[in-house]
Amino acid sequence: MYIFGIFYIAFNKRLLGCFMSDQKKNAQPPVDTALLILVLVLAVFGLIILLSASEYNGRVRFHDSAYYFKKQLFATSLGLGAMYVISTMNYRFFVRLAPAAYLLSTLLSTAVLLVGQEINGSKRWLNLGPLSFQPSEFAKVAVILFLTWQIEYSRRRTDGFWFMCRTMLTLLPIVGLVGSNNLSTAIIIFCITMGLIFIAHPKVKPFLIAAGVGIVLIIIFVMILSSSLETSSSFRLRRILVWLHPEDFASGDGYQTIQALYAIGSGGFLGRGLGNSIQKLGSVPEAQNDMIFSIVCEELGILGGIILLLLFAYLLYRLFFIAQNAPDMFGSLMVSG
Repeated sequence: MYIFGIFYIAFNKRLLGCFMSDQKKNAQPPVDTALLILVLVLAVFGLIILLSASEYNGRVRFHDSAYYFKKQLFATSLGLGAMYVISTMNYRFFVRLAPAAYLLSTLLSTAVLLVGQEINGSKRWLNLGPLSFQPSEFAKVAVILFLTWQIEYSRRRTDGFWFMCRTMLTLLPIVGLVGSNNLSTAIIIFCITMGLIFIAHPKVKPFLIAAGVGIVLIIIFVMILSSSLETSSSFRLRRILVWLHPEDFASGDGYQTIQALYAIGSGGFLGRGLGNSIQKLGSVPEAQNDMIFSIVCEELGILGGIILLLLFAYLLYRLFFIAQNAPDMFGSLMVSG
């Protein structure tokens, strides 16, 4: 759906024109009520299901069943406050801060390698007193702002091959730093970069050629991977193998996946009821974290999981709508990213 939205935004921007009159640029856009309500609904739902999924782990580890809920409530309050403040500001102000944001993101990504907190064998968190965060999340925002700033700095000369190469080269440091301890986020940043370059670039042919070459390389990679996967000792390759066949590693690396599948299956169509999950009682490791969707399905059923996915799909739709109707290309790029 995200890829479809990128194509939709890109072609509409080319048909309607990337830049509108200065009068419209300076106009204060109205509040998107549907988007605001949707964000609040998802935030409240997230807090409720987090309280349910984390009460057992919180009580066992910290003698407080609401431990994780309190932390997330604090973070959500900060996030909503920041959302309100930012919504009152002109987004072009943040574009001007893009070089500083990119530099800060690079420094934070370097710092996490040196003094970051190691959790489950990976350094992804920085602790600043009571505040802890992942610099890779800040890097996503910094990359979006920096790409937007680059397009503005290039004075709209975004149709050449050099523009694409220069953009990719300037982002290599942050992608390399993030990818050294968080490969999934590095892949996300790379995909964001390609999506935004596609929106800004007036031609489609170079991307079709790149896509064709990419598909061929992926096929070759999969063929090589399939022949070496069984005997490889690489942690990342082993994770792919576990993802493909979790049942073969049910007592080891695939334990979490198998238990999450049990949770989804035991919930049935309508679920056991909010707060009545059994798998969260120690069976699903870190039930309040990566596997919380399995607890959603166990307590609210497949129906609840489908409704949640539909809410996120509608969230994407509203963002695509806002991006397509942004007063200039920079607004469209920021929302798309």
